[in-house]
Amino acid sequence: MGKGMGGMMKQAQKLQATMAKVQEQLAGKTVEGDAGGGMVVVTANGHQEVTAIKINPEVVDAEDVEMLEDLVLAAIQQAREKAAAMSEKEMQK
Repeated sequence: MGKGMGGMMKQAQKLQATMAKVQEQLAGKTVEGDAGGGMVVVTANGHQEVTAIKINPEVVDAEDVEMLEDLVLAAIQQAREKAAAMSEKEMQK
């Protein structure tokens, strides 16, 4: 194994350690997505995992469950998009 190969291995290990650190940091960071003017708020971490959902009781209507489902879905999608953007930004540092 030549000198160049050892250097490449060290670089790869350093990159892997940096990536692991970034992944760890992302797990601790959160973003929020909301829908319906804040009636539904979804919190996600940097791994795009949903960690909390808050629903304002005013939006709960037994006659219109479909609207609530749409709001929850929209808030989740927004939170995941924000988490993905945050993750991408951290990876570029």
